[in-house]
Amino acid sequence: MSGVQTIQVEAGDDGMRLDRWFKARFPGLGHGRLEKLLRTGQVRVDGGRVKGSTRLEEGQAVRVPPLPDNADAAPQRSSKPRKAASQDGSFLRDLVLYKDGDVIVLNKPAGLAVQGGSRTDKHIDAMLDALAFDAPERPRLVHRLDKDTSGVLVLARSRDAAAKLGRALKRHDTRKIYWALVNGVPRPQRGTINLSLAKAGTEGRERVHAAEDDDFDARHAITHYATVAQAGQKLAWVAFMPVTGRTHQIRAHAVAIKTPIVGDGKYGGSEAHPGGEIPRKMHLHARELTIRHPKGHMITVVAPLPEHMRKTWDLLGLNPNDDEDPFAELEA
Repeated sequence: MSGVQTIQVEAGDDGMRLDRWFKARFPGLGHGRLEKLLRTGQVRVDGGRVKGSTRLEEGQAVRVPPLPDNADAAPQRSSKPRKAASQDGSFLRDLVLYKDGDVIVLNKPAGLAVQGGSRTDKHIDAMLDALAFDAPERPRLVHRLDKDTSGVLVLARSRDAAAKLGRALKRHDTRKIYWALVNGVPRPQRGTINLSLAKAGTEGRERVHAAEDDDFDARHAITHYATVAQAGQKLAWVAFMPVTGRTHQIRAHAVAIKTPIVGDGKYGGSEAHPGGEIPRKMHLHARELTIRHPKGHMITVVAPLPEHMRKTWDLLGLNPNDDEDPFAELEA
């Protein structure tokens, strides 16, 4: 039995759920046992009682009570090779856009979750052993994308790299550009959305909304946007550049300017589905990410459009190669 520990949350774990944080560090600790420790107040964050769904922030102190000696041991697994696991590994390696000794960048497909949940068995986090390559440890997630959003996803190949990438994300030493097809044409065609957001709902059904003055959990959110091209007066290809990184920020901000993202029924309702030959899948893609590398220089990675968005671009006569920087004037 271990003694009481106090562990500081690292940059690479910023935003992670507390229960997943425990699972990553103490894989032998069962979910039921952890829930009991939480209910009885034996696990605390910065001295306060918390739930498993609590999101951690860099620098917070987590009180870990005495745990069984096998808490940090991985659960026993069958020695039988799993064909499915092998197939998953091959699939994940095919998504690699960039790899060096510190960083791996994937082109995440739409429909594949980054992490697991109560109704999610298959997700990237569960398959990361396949991306260890020649490193002594599995890579680590440093940020996340919504399940139905495709595009650039960065992984760190060590704890040190995760901490440095996490700090770069936290201090906005990054530049993210998303492409979306929206229903409607933004007026004006370019601008900045400055609208605080608040969360509502439960895990797996979480959504955000424009914050009211009395929303105690409201978080400042800013997104730049620029219309790249129009398909008539009903649809537009819009580039979004989020300054902050709130849950569902771009999706909520797109609705706020009355141009819901095509395929996003959760936020846009029926207006998100224009019909015709356009698929009902989410048309939001993390196109480009520039971030400070753990070695100090900047890297930029671009992800090609997913198949369903490429087909829509073809259908509407939009050319994905017409990707002149829509925010060049903003940053001049």
